[in-house]
Amino acid sequence: MTDDRRSRAWYGMIDKDGFTRRSWMKNQGFPDHVFDGRPVIGICNTWSELTPCNSGLRDLAEGVKRGVWEAGGFPVEFPVMSLGETQMKPTAMLFRNLLAMDVEESIRAYGIDGVVLLGGCDKTTPGQLMGAASVDLPSIVVSSGPMLNGKWKGRDLGSGTDLRKFATAVKAGEMTLADFMATESGMSRSKGVCMTMGTASTMASLTEAMGMALPTNAALPAVDARRMALAHITGRRIVEMVEEDLRISKVLTRESFENAIIANAAVGGSTNAVIHLLALAGRVGIELDLSDFEIGSGIPLLVNCMPSGKYLMEDFCYAGGMAAVLAEVAHLLRPARTVLGGDIAAYHQGAECHNRDVIRPFDDPLKPAAGLRVLRGNLAPRGAIVKPSAATDDLLEHEGEAYVFDSIEELKANIDRDDLPVTADTILVLKGCGPKGYPGMPEVGDMPLPAKLVRQGVRDIVRISDARMSGTAFGTVILHVAPEAHDGGPLAMVQTGDRIRVSAQAGTLDLLVSEAELKERRAGWVAPPPHYTRGYAKMYVDHVLQADRGADLDFLVGKDTRPVTRESH
Repeated sequence: MTDDRRSRAWYGMIDKDGFTRRSWMKNQGFPDHVFDGRPVIGICNTWSELTPCNSGLRDLAEGVKRGVWEAGGFPVEFPVMSLGETQMKPTAMLFRNLLAMDVEESIRAYGIDGVVLLGGCDKTTPGQLMGAASVDLPSIVVSSGPMLNGKWKGRDLGSGTDLRKFATAVKAGEMTLADFMATESGMSRSKGVCMTMGTASTMASLTEAMGMALPTNAALPAVDARRMALAHITGRRIVEMVEEDLRISKVLTRESFENAIIANAAVGGSTNAVIHLLALAGRVGIELDLSDFEIGSGIPLLVNCMPSGKYLMEDFCYAGGMAAVLAEVAHLLRPARTVLGGDIAAYHQGAECHNRDVIRPFDDPLKPAAGLRVLRGNLAPRGAIVKPSAATDDLLEHEGEAYVFDSIEELKANIDRDDLPVTADTILVLKGCGPKGYPGMPEVGDMPLPAKLVRQGVRDIVRISDARMSGTAFGTVILHVAPEAHDGGPLAMVQTGDRIRVSAQAGTLDLLVSEAELKERRAGWVAPPPHYTRGYAKMYVDHVLQADRGADLDFLVGKDTRPVTRESH
């Protein structure tokens, strides 16, 4: 057993404790020689039937194991909490930090030398990376991959994006309810994550751009045999990473985060990337704040995928995937190490684009300067964000009267009232959906359009909230307003009839109410009562940071790489 290898303290000791651990592992049929000092590789699996996006990860784990065995390692698979974005209430984001705790403590407590993170659905990838970063072992990601393109009546369907369009069409009387229901079975035709450039595919893409996964990880369909081959190769590589002591902190540098911001702009990635990258940076010890996302504000949109374009992830894969995108922005990328040991440049060397309608050239983009914009002002003193690539250009510079919903329940009960006093110029404001207020900051920021406006032909209006929105969503939606309303931020003081001014170009978001009036409103403001008084949810509300700091728990920021020295028996 190698003296400096972490697993030695578990399996290399010739004493009662070493006997106990080896003996119990042998009840699974492992022979003596697997405890000969070879690297022990943990396979951290978020497989679950309640997380359909991740339902193929059990098979991919077998591919990883093949690679680990082939490279002379000892693979051991272990489960962690799985976050099914479409299945969990009140929101999967409430549990991202709990998953990160599960991953961190599992890695720390078990005798492994390196770890392969198997994730996919929106919060699993950032949650796993956050947990792994806080222990800082050699780590690498294999994503579950996107579903095949949806199909219905000869056309492609994009999960989430087309769902929203169809729901609006039904409301407008442009689509029958029968047709709407008929699309349900054609929308999700295979295992895997959303086949749009939603949060899951965005995070898989950024993981590749940051060098935390091997090339092709972002776009290979979940059911493509090449993803199983990728899992196999990843299993081989993690053993080599352990031998090289290539820890996660050596890959996740300031430069790799900047590359992720650049890549997110180029692919038209999810707004959720902001909150996840901020949280992950906090774990690694990288100084990253909202202003750093301005790096991407002038970068053009190159990937013509829903919700910012018309194609889907399967098309993106066949057009060249992230390698082709990185090649287009190569002149902007920072030198950064990857899990292959070399620079990120190796990920796009020799890359070709096979469909220029799917991946556009840098000098002929789908949209210019389409990266996420950070907005600040007296309504969002600590920032808010908007996604221009998915917005209506004319509404990115807008002033209008606010119509306020104090809760998601109030919105749902009233949004389709025929007498709702709104026009196409109205700015909808939703409160109480931030990290503490919901709790968990749900994907409800893309509020449904009022039925009366839909019938008038309106398809977008400005919407502002302290919530998030799905990566599959679209519209002129201003999100992550910080501080949130529940924490006494200025959003809590907005009243129906107030005027609000938005300027994406200037990066401003202002409530046009006098400071004297706001001071009087603050004096009369009373914090809403808590939704939860026990368990993890209470701990979350008591310790969660605001959106501009990644909504991590305050006591989880940073890492602890001290060895575990106390024995269990």
